[in-house]
Amino acid sequence: ASAAPAAASAPSGGVKAWLPLLITILLMPALAYAMTSFVLLPRLQKGLGITPAAGAAHGEGKEGKPGSEKRSSVTMTKLLVNVAGTMGARYLLVSINIVGAGDGFTSKMSEMDAQLRDMAQGTLRSKTLADLEKPGAVNLIRSELISGFNSILGGPFVKEIYVTEFAIQ
Repeated sequence: ASAAPAAASAPSGGVKAWLPLLITILLMPALAYAMTSFVLLPRLQKGLGITPAAGAAHGEGKEGKPGSEKRSSVTMTKLLVNVAGTMGARYLLVSINIVGAGDGFTSKMSEMDAQLRDMAQGTLRSKTLADLEKPGAVNLIRSELISGFNSILGGPFVKEIYVTEFAIQ
């Protein structure tokens, strides 16, 4: 008599046992997507200083369009300096393309060409061979040059710098 109730409850107990697994399999991808989209990515963007795509589109509508239309570039070629710490035995040859925005960017760049070249060569001359061989060396040089150029030009005129030639001899 006791075997009959156990046999009757076995089929319903099997489905109930699988229910947590089925719910987990169905809800985990949705939970992972929501967590990534609404928690992790916004925190990463905030930490890196990146604005979300929707916010960037609104910002460009107000002030980005006039600035983007007036972007121009100036090339500074053959910046040749001795590498620090090599006693003149090694040298660095760099050419850069400077992209900027603002009224009179190219004229300011040509007026202050000597000061800008001097600052760029001073920045490059301070780098040792170990500094230049680091993985992020070019990005560090790029950010130092942007900061120095904007300081000389008297405002945030330089937007980007592209290193078109970078050779250590």
